[in-house]
Amino acid sequence: MAGRNVRTKISASRGSVVFGSRIARLIFASNLAGLAILIVGAMVLNEMRAGFVVSKKQDLVAQAQIFTSLLGEDATTPQPALDVEAARQTIVRLNLPERVRARIYLPDGEMVGDSFYLSERVDVTALPPLREPGRVARWGRNLSEWAGAVFGPIMPRRSSDAVRTQSFEEEFEIAKNGGEAASQRFSDRGQRIISVSMPIQRVSAVVGVLTLESSDIDEIIRAERAALLPFIGVAVLVAFITSALLTLGIARPLRRLSLAADRIRAGSSERIDIPALTSRKDEIGNLATSMQGMTEALIERIQANEQFAADVAHELKNPLTSIRSAIETLDSVKENPELTERLRAVIALDVRRLDRLITDISNASRLEAEMTRVPSEQMDIARFVRDVVSTYDSLAHEEGAVTVHFHDATMGARLLVRGREGPLGQVIRNLIDNARSFSPAGGRVDVTLDQTNDGPQTVARIKVEDGGPGIPEDKLDTIFNRFYTDRPKGTAFGNNSGLGLSIVRQIVATHRGKVWAENRAEGGARFCVDLPAI
Repeated sequence: MAGRNVRTKISASRGSVVFGSRIARLIFASNLAGLAILIVGAMVLNEMRAGFVVSKKQDLVAQAQIFTSLLGEDATTPQPALDVEAARQTIVRLNLPERVRARIYLPDGEMVGDSFYLSERVDVTALPPLREPGRVARWGRNLSEWAGAVFGPIMPRRSSDAVRTQSFEEEFEIAKNGGEAASQRFSDRGQRIISVSMPIQRVSAVVGVLTLESSDIDEIIRAERAALLPFIGVAVLVAFITSALLTLGIARPLRRLSLAADRIRAGSSERIDIPALTSRKDEIGNLATSMQGMTEALIERIQANEQFAADVAHELKNPLTSIRSAIETLDSVKENPELTERLRAVIALDVRRLDRLITDISNASRLEAEMTRVPSEQMDIARFVRDVVSTYDSLAHEEGAVTVHFHDATMGARLLVRGREGPLGQVIRNLIDNARSFSPAGGRVDVTLDQTNDGPQTVARIKVEDGGPGIPEDKLDTIFNRFYTDRPKGTAFGNNSGLGLSIVRQIVATHRGKVWAENRAEGGARFCVDLPAI
């Protein structure tokens, strides 16, 4: 039952390898949290930047349309031509913002007016020293070019409101031909600017070009970068917090389990006593529980092996002591043939007892390795028991032999049991041999297969019944102890080692079954073995 409970718990704790694991979900969520914050922040800021650039362009286009209308009315002559002096006075009267620059060009490209000079404003910003771009800058430029080449084809197309990157010559050429042009580029001072160029017209003739430039984009970008710092700080904070949680929740408990296992290996401890871990409801709690159970099972097995070794030494010493005593007595009774023969019979009996004891000890020692090495399989238990019982048919012709009979009480239900043929065959043979040894000469042993239930579980029950003297009521459980050989009067001594029933209980337990003994009302003993059916 304990093995069944352990397997049920393990099966219930299993699930999807990734999303069914609480620790896996924690790792995924913690690693994606910081990245999600950065992605959302970058998306928001990029959208703000793109919206600002488009808004700035639309604002400059609206201003340029108004200014070109004024210039077309106040600064043109009927020829048609541009009145340069009137155009300059018009620019002065516009009172443009500090970061907006207006320039007027003739159709041949000659600049005839600049708001920066006409308004007597001087840009006193110090020029940065000339220097070669560093390795990081070159690497960033190359990476940007590579990303543009790779991801450019799959990026969404820009709308008509997007501001293209083009040179002033290209922009001027479009405006000179009567069109409106807008672009973003870097000035000779290294500043990012948005530029709009529009034709100055007299009726339909282009007499000049007005260019408006806004150079406050760098400040906006720096403000965006500053706005990104809180997102980065939150992402770093989340990364530190999740790392600490993972360390406290995973790495540290695993380290404690490792240290506990090392203490057990070094012999300084016999138990993994970590109640705080075994109470957890995740994989680490399952691991701690499994390690604790495994350690206890190993310790119990070691103690059982030590007890087994002590029991073997004790059981071997008894016949050896008897043989030594008989041999020492032989020298003094050589002249008494009858006594000599009796001593030789004692020696022969003890030798047979030793042989049987050593054989059973060897079988018991190999049993554990066989149970772990041989895989289990589905078995038709009725056919299997019938085949084992049929091996005793050859003994039925001997004089005074005890016969063995099989009866299938399942009415052909074909019960299937998962197990190992070798060990289960040894269970049935041990029970039959034990029943035959207690049965009177010419008696019979009945082996019956029946079907019953243990709660919702269907159970195959094997019953082995004999017509012997039965079992004392206070010994019904003791007989399954190792080396128990207390036999009623009249039964042969030395034919049993006391390991048969102990081996039966061990094999049945590994098959998640149970075995017990009881007395029959009509006389004799009955041994029952319950095995869970599939």
